Amino acid sequence: MGEDVKIVATNRKAGFEYFLLERFEAGLALQGSEIKSIRAGQMSIVESYVDIEDGRNAWLVESNIAPYAQANRFNHDPKRKRRLLLHKKQIREMWEAVKQKGMTVVPTKVYLKDGRAKIEIALARGKKAFDKRAAIAKRDMAREQDREGRVR
Repeated sequence: MGEDVKIVATNRKAGFEYFLLERFEAGLALQGSEIKSIRAGQMSIVESYVDIEDGRNAWLVESNIAPYAQANRFNHDPKRKRRLLLHKKQIREMWEAVKQKGMTVVPTKVYLKDGRAKIEIALARGKKAFDKRAAIAKRDMAREQDREGRVR
């Protein structure tokens, strides 16, 4: 059984704003019109975050799945909270880490794997301003070296 993976949405800002420590794959509990919109690539996770309530349930908050045009009155609320399908052990592990100062859980990408919507979430620690400046300097240096390599 081959894994057919199609990336639907990415959160490139997460890698810049946070140190991504540990990654998890979670399923998404969706309504019928939501999966159709995701398959059409109509999803954004840039402003979203993961909320863990009492170490029992994990929720994807502030993600946007555009309304599906053909769903008419049976359409979904684009900004609703969506439950993440994870093992209790994984949720507990994230809950313990989030209780520490400076740790959070951010979504990094949404993809379709064998026809099912999956989300990659990461345990993250916020970067300070000097960390971000160092990342920008490193990226610019790599770009300059690449440019010099092409000129020669």
